[in-house]
Amino acid sequence: MQQCVSTLSLSLIRSLVAQVQVNGVDIEYEISGSGEPLLLIMGLGGQLTDWPQEFVDRLAQHFQVIRYDNRDSGLSSYSTVPAPTRWELIKGNLKPSSIEPPYRLRDMADDALGLLYALDLDDAHIVGISMGGMIAQLIAAGAPTSTRSLCSIMSNTGDRRAGRPTPGVVASIARRGQPDRSEALDVTIELFRLVGGRDWDEHEQRVRSAASLDRAYNPAGVLRQSQAIAASPDRTQALRQVTAPTLVVHGLEDTLVRPSGGVATAAAIPESRLIMFPRMGHDLPRSRDHELITAIRTNAARANAAPSRPS
Repeated sequence: MQQCVSTLSLSLIRSLVAQVQVNGVDIEYEISGSGEPLLLIMGLGGQLTDWPQEFVDRLAQHFQVIRYDNRDSGLSSYSTVPAPTRWELIKGNLKPSSIEPPYRLRDMADDALGLLYALDLDDAHIVGISMGGMIAQLIAAGAPTSTRSLCSIMSNTGDRRAGRPTPGVVASIARRGQPDRSEALDVTIELFRLVGGRDWDEHEQRVRSAASLDRAYNPAGVLRQSQAIAASPDRTQALRQVTAPTLVVHGLEDTLVRPSGGVATAAAIPESRLIMFPRMGHDLPRSRDHELITAIRTNAARANAAPSRPS
């Protein structure tokens, strides 16, 4: 695999930003901290910069933190295949049997594994949020020897009966047109106001989202990633084969992926642990940083105490 450094961060000691080519796509990534490798996988349309920096910095005190842009987001490669319309996605017209998307969640999981292998890492602790949780689940189920531990945050199993958005969220998204770049920040804040919990911080979100929009803007990529989710099968049976120590986290006020998604995920994965946070929605409130990082560390420690993973 071909690897090339594209940019260096201001602090060479603390952080390295680079790009690697895997599976025919360029993946932008950043590494910070030292210790056991921990891969952070962002959700739908998100960029590596959408992980709260303080959260990343605190994790980097204990792990070598690797975060990256999924394909079709941030500074990674964009597909050239025309995106479906928002209305097609919302109405649920896209089904695995009736469409052929440019990629599926399985391909995005292979991107993540390709990144690890390009970095000469045999395995890592895997943490994914929302769509990133779906990708992380696929890694844990399909590549057990590459998964030290799994943490799935505000995600679901792909079973359409669990973790569905509330009707109000669906209606709100359906009413929105495709924003241009000048409108995108306000549209993002409006969405988080709808799906975030009571501990969501609008000012912090606005600063972080503005930085991400300045970095990259690819609304068609959001639709193609949504298509990848819609075209991917239910993971419930596959999750029953997960052997890595698993932590499932969900906010009780999540209206985008309702808490039943977290419950279903924990029920599907043997010996998993479920944490449900009050006042948390589809966001990572700073008020939960300490508890969440402690839980991730505790789950990682379970991996070190467990017998060797299957080959």
